[in-house]
Amino acid sequence: MLQLAMLGAWHVHAPDYAREINEHPEAEIALVWDHDSIRGQSFAKSLGVPFVQDLTEALGAEIDGVVVNTPTTMHHEVITEAAKAKKHIFTEKVLATTMEEGQEIVSVIRDSGVKFAISFPHRTHPHNLFAKEVVEKGFLGEISLLRIRNAHAGTSLGWLPEHFYNYSECGGGAMMDLGAHGMYLANWLLGEPHRISAMFNHLTDKEVEDNAVAVIEFKNKALAINETSFVSDRSPFSLELYGSHGSLLIGGPRHQIQISSSLLGGDLDGWLQPQKLPTALPSALEQWVNGILRDETIHFGLTDALMLTKLMDGAYRSHHSGTQVYF
Repeated sequence: MLQLAMLGAWHVHAPDYAREINEHPEAEIALVWDHDSIRGQSFAKSLGVPFVQDLTEALGAEIDGVVVNTPTTMHHEVITEAAKAKKHIFTEKVLATTMEEGQEIVSVIRDSGVKFAISFPHRTHPHNLFAKEVVEKGFLGEISLLRIRNAHAGTSLGWLPEHFYNYSECGGGAMMDLGAHGMYLANWLLGEPHRISAMFNHLTDKEVEDNAVAVIEFKNKALAINETSFVSDRSPFSLELYGSHGSLLIGGPRHQIQISSSLLGGDLDGWLQPQKLPTALPSALEQWVNGILRDETIHFGLTDALMLTKLMDGAYRSHHSGTQVYF
């Protein structure tokens, strides 16, 4: 039975990870640490496990791995300390807010030899796995444009926690949080980025941006538009791929998947809905547990995590400077 420590209860998904661990037949939560003792004690009490106030003491306990849900700007400190303590690491995205910190984290983890996974849930979904298959099999010809929209109204409707607007803890707002999904999907589908241009704004009085767009050019000349927001109600996820011979549309209000391509040919002309999608992947947390116990594949590792940091770092530098950022 894997013994796992919950490091931080800051992130909104911390209770979800705790629930997943508690439902897993081969893992259990041994303790909770949080730099905010009141929050940590409350979380530990809800889980029925001890709260440990000192990080060094928590990492010195008889645990196999840690689930990191601290403020994003604490990832460098917490993750590197966990790696040095030889604890396997699962973390919420993003890995770090700057490439310098991201590279340091990756270096320490690689030196430690521990198992690592980052939470990229959209890469487990059948519809996005289908998009990957469409790209890899060339069903649309040469891809020219990818558009992803991932947004909600957590700010305008008031259900996001107030600390999600603290720049010193988050390192950013809507793009750093929700926009991360579009970033890692774009990299996964289109490859190595070449340059990025981003524009963020504030429709509310929060310290961090609540409405944001980034445009990325990849080395294969494809463009990606990554849209996100904390102030968009009834805004369903959408992913659109456009190529030299066809298009793929995913999402929208009816959550449909439609493809049309001249390369499919014959009686398959027009807009089609696939009858069978790829099988969903296990969650990132389950992949991590299986990787520790049985050395199974973890699909979202250090290279993916660092690339997300690269894109995010570039987007924020672009916005603050008002210029394009080249990679």
